[in-house]
Amino acid sequence: MEKQERPAYGGQAVVEGVMFGGKKHTVTAVRRKDDSIEFFHLPRKSRPVFQKLKKIPFIRGIVAIIEASANGSQHLNFSTERFDVDPKDDEAIKEQQGSKLSMILGVATIGVISFLFGKFIFTLVPIFLAQLTRPIFSSDFSQVLVEGFFKLLFLLAYIYFVSMTPLIKRVFQYHGAEHKVINTYENYKELTVENVQAHSRLHYRCGSSFILFTVIVGVFVYMLVPTSPLWLRIVDRLALIPVVLGISFEVLQLTNKLRSVPVLRYLGYPGLWLQLLTTKEPADDQVEVAIASFKEMLKMENKEQGNPDEEEIV
Repeated sequence: MEKQERPAYGGQAVVEGVMFGGKKHTVTAVRRKDDSIEFFHLPRKSRPVFQKLKKIPFIRGIVAIIEASANGSQHLNFSTERFDVDPKDDEAIKEQQGSKLSMILGVATIGVISFLFGKFIFTLVPIFLAQLTRPIFSSDFSQVLVEGFFKLLFLLAYIYFVSMTPLIKRVFQYHGAEHKVINTYENYKELTVENVQAHSRLHYRCGSSFILFTVIVGVFVYMLVPTSPLWLRIVDRLALIPVVLGISFEVLQLTNKLRSVPVLRYLGYPGLWLQLLTTKEPADDQVEVAIASFKEMLKMENKEQGNPDEEEIV
């Protein structure tokens, strides 16, 4: 008898922990200084307008990104507060949380703004670098290719250099643990450290793949608009950010659906290759944290008796 397809859960690595999200709840598990594991629960608010928009192709990706940025920033804020603090000092944290709870909306807003700011920088810098090469590459076609090259170079260089810091390296290990847990779950295996470690740290629905697809999709989209004058090129690029994000999200979902199809599965390989940089092989204790987070999320979801009906970026 064919197994029923499992819900597509998503997640995110945080500092010394992992966040997983379902339809109704998001849960982060963080390894504390005394080696204990602490959880942070954040219910997903039901926004009827967002739910309707998430059913519309090309629009749903933008909504999903905004939600992921807002929710993820709150979980990241929790992990950075807790991971290096001795549980004996939790009272000091609680004293500060009175004011911090009132800032939760602000934290979420900052997360969205940070994403948009990063996207603007990532979009604008390659434009000016490509413009410097116009005496050599003067046609619109060549300018778009050069711009795409600088974007890819900028992306790879950024990931490589940040991954050299000890903190980010551990975050990338938790990123790998997150993927391994999702892969184990989707392959109907019991969530044990041994089973999880046997699975791949790469996944087709990863946000890293999505970022790479924005570069690739951007090249094709920008072919449709002129590259001069410079002011028009900048305006076009900024105006087309939602278009590129929307299309890239659909490409990400498509490659995930085709991952079991011979030949077509290779469409997602560029994203998997990038994940070789953004994920690292986790240690067993990091996998334990990821498993704890996922099981806690499942427990919360089962209480609601609901299953996710849309795919997440992992």
